[in-house]
Amino acid sequence: MPRPLVLTLAAFLFVAAAVGFGARRLSAQLEHGAAAPEFSAQAALGGKVETIDLKTALAKGPVVLYFFPKSFTSGCTVEAHLFSAHIGDFRKLGATVIGVSGDSIETQKKFSTQECRSAFLVASDPGLKIAKSYDSVLAAGFSNRTSYVIAPDGTIALAYTSLDPSKHVEKALGALRELHAGK
Repeated sequence: MPRPLVLTLAAFLFVAAAVGFGARRLSAQLEHGAAAPEFSAQAALGGKVETIDLKTALAKGPVVLYFFPKSFTSGCTVEAHLFSAHIGDFRKLGATVIGVSGDSIETQKKFSTQECRSAFLVASDPGLKIAKSYDSVLAAGFSNRTSYVIAPDGTIALAYTSLDPSKHVEKALGALRELHAGK
């Protein structure tokens, strides 16, 4: 007897996006040089909650703002591990890393310690208000996997969208190196 088809959340989102079911597009729409939308949100770092905002973060240097579909799913966990493993590289380039998903702040508190390894902020975006302003919505209730590098002047230096989590860190670091070299 054939086995029933079981889709993981990541596989479902990919299939849904590929066939256009509830998905707008697979690529980011904020272009290089566009103004990054301002935002403020609750975020967790090491299980502790704080309020973050883009303007304050940019005062310290560039910001890597990465959107992911759902905390504790396989692809999002891989991506969080990659960002945390390279946090030293981001800091050397003066960057602040902020992960964002539609999960509750209670979920993000756990995700920040367990999967982000207390290395960077992970923000709660209920209703996907921030994701919508960055044109990073995959399907109802889920952010698209999109990484932005925002220059200190508030402009987009990189917009990279791929459901595959493996290249986001590499792409973000490359954009930050270009920013750093341009100083």
